[in-house]
Amino acid sequence: MSKPGRHRQADNSPTCRRTFLKRNGLGLIGVLLATDLSALHQTEENMTTEHTNEDHNYEVIIIGGSYAGLSAGLAMGRSIRKTLIIDGGKPCNRQTPHTHNFITHDGDRPHAVAADAKRDVLKYPTVSFVNSLVTKVKGSDGAFELTTTDGNVYLAQKILFATGVKDIMPAIPGLAESWGISVIHCPYCHGYEVRSKRTGILANSPAVKEFVKMILNWTDQLTLFTNGPADFPVEEVTALGVDVVTKVISDIDHAEGYINHLNFSDGSKFELDALYYRAALEQHCKAPEEMGCVITDTGHIEVNQFQQTSVPGVYAAGDMASPFRAVSLATAQGTVAGAMMNHELINAH
Repeated sequence: MSKPGRHRQADNSPTCRRTFLKRNGLGLIGVLLATDLSALHQTEENMTTEHTNEDHNYEVIIIGGSYAGLSAGLAMGRSIRKTLIIDGGKPCNRQTPHTHNFITHDGDRPHAVAADAKRDVLKYPTVSFVNSLVTKVKGSDGAFELTTTDGNVYLAQKILFATGVKDIMPAIPGLAESWGISVIHCPYCHGYEVRSKRTGILANSPAVKEFVKMILNWTDQLTLFTNGPADFPVEEVTALGVDVVTKVISDIDHAEGYINHLNFSDGSKFELDALYYRAALEQHCKAPEEMGCVITDTGHIEVNQFQQTSVPGVYAAGDMASPFRAVSLATAQGTVAGAMMNHELINAH
């Protein structure tokens, strides 16, 4: 009979895990931060459900399966936590052709990166994934109940919202169709690809001067479009060598999202290659606010450095909880949230 030792079959039961952790005095595990938004373009091939748990009782449920949610799911899998990821398959950057400023994946297609991430997460047998939408969340820390559109009810001790935000587009035909392709929001995500090209900014606020100064780092072929009378001293921008056009835009002429020119209400047009626009936003999911989570002045879920919301047991990560929209930041926040949820579960016993 072999002597029990370090090479014996591991007992991964919750009781054994807690005993091991207590004996070894493990505290809060440090978190490695990654470095570019929110995206999973889920197709028929990658929307299957794996590792189903028929009793629908989980330690952690993650609502939203894009970068932040998958990153948290990976942390949960590696913490041997029974976890469910629920996702509707419509990330906010699903039109974006390439991911940038994300180390090891610079230039890759967002849906391909996310599909790889999902495969990594589902290698861990304690993590499950379902394609659905959460319609209702109730309960309190340690005893949450979630209902989905297909009528299923799931229980969880901790929940993480990673549902992203919805961009609110102005009523300019062609703008929404070009969003994430040639109508862009972030120079760090997209600026290099349109460097030195004919570029516009669609904005009309007293803060626009600083944004103009930023974009001049990537191109000197820059024009500011206010889409109506300017709400700021125009000379502040023209002093930077940038023209200001106050004509009303009637529509954007484009080919599959790539801008050809702007059309104005007076019949004139302006040729462009790219247009920066900072869209207003709203939360994709109303459940956090309905549960009492504090919302910031910018419309984001208020969280601390550990991604904890103002409601005990409820976490938020990614675009919904940060004005800095980058895939690297979303993945980092998911990792932090995952480590902290595990830490709380350890200390709850």
